[in-house]
Amino acid sequence: MLPAGRPGLVRQSRLKVASLNWLPLPPPQIGYVPVREFTARFASAEEISHWDSLVTANPNGGNLLQSEAFAAVKAHYGWTPRHLVYETADYTSYNLVLEKSFPVLGKLWYLIKGPDVASVADVPGIVAANKDFVRRARLGVFAIKIEPDIVLTDAAREVMSGAGLVKTHNLQPNDSTALLDISPEENYLLRALHSRGRNAVRRAIREGVEVHTVEPTEENFRAMYALMTTTVEAKSQVRVRDYEYYRQFWTNFITRGQGRLLFVYENGVPSVGAFVINYGRKGTYKDGGSLQKRGQYGDSHLVQWTAIGQVRDLGCTEYDFCGTPASDQLKDTSNPFHGLGLFKTSFSKTVTDFVGCYDQVLSPLKYRAWIGAGERIARQLYTRRTGQQFY
Repeated sequence: MLPAGRPGLVRQSRLKVASLNWLPLPPPQIGYVPVREFTARFASAEEISHWDSLVTANPNGGNLLQSEAFAAVKAHYGWTPRHLVYETADYTSYNLVLEKSFPVLGKLWYLIKGPDVASVADVPGIVAANKDFVRRARLGVFAIKIEPDIVLTDAAREVMSGAGLVKTHNLQPNDSTALLDISPEENYLLRALHSRGRNAVRRAIREGVEVHTVEPTEENFRAMYALMTTTVEAKSQVRVRDYEYYRQFWTNFITRGQGRLLFVYENGVPSVGAFVINYGRKGTYKDGGSLQKRGQYGDSHLVQWTAIGQVRDLGCTEYDFCGTPASDQLKDTSNPFHGLGLFKTSFSKTVTDFVGCYDQVLSPLKYRAWIGAGERIARQLYTRRTGQQFY
């Protein structure tokens, strides 16, 4: 409190306060996170030889689409795998890049399910590192597609756009997905499931439904592919890749101890099938299918419950059901994933939406040509020539 009877001092203090209002204020520090600086480089031969162990040590545990097994598949389908390393003071992130070259335009990079960063706050630093690396190494890349597994929020969307990234159509089915924490003890985990899934599992067990982990034979792969195409035609209306793609995919993961094929049989033939991957701390229900007319209630639920137990024993703590409608479209019956979404959300009660796919533009002129007609023409020509999906 100011001493009484000294009006001059009061006037002086008011003048000082008024003058301070004209000075620039420092930025608020509450919640402020400094932008990390990253450098980018290609991995060494030694790092590539230990690729999966490095990827699964990333901040978010990596992703099966950044794996050695998946890179080997895409190398047969028009893409050149590149192994990209981001380094900052606090951590190193290893990421698979798929590369394609086009006349006049140069190279397109697809940083599939990456970059794997500690938080969305690190995306601007990654963007800057990409730009510097491409320019410095004269790599001729005109654009980079990125799709980090960062949960979609208004704040995350602002960071992505603030980094100069351009939102484009999503490419992966699990940019919205049902995730399940499988770290709890088995009985607690079963009780924690959505009631629809829990009741179906218990009934299937009571009625003696059996789930078999089968050998990776040509016969079993063909049966699995037939179940997949039957289910997709009935429930999702999305296009299934050719059999050879899946045969290579399944073989690559199984031979590395990262995949397993599960069947339920009815009348001596496979009636439900699932291909499940364990990669790092995450298990993933990658592919599945079933006969549409079956007599064993809860069989498909018991397959999932069995798979969850298997990947849990291998050290996984999270299970990804790999693709649902977006959280705000779960009740939309016209959504191509509506039927599959109903099944998958009978285990997990919520759907997680990720930010999806963005483009980092490195050459604005070439990028305008790409989105104007280049991408559409390239996809049409590739599909016409090979019969395969472009991405």
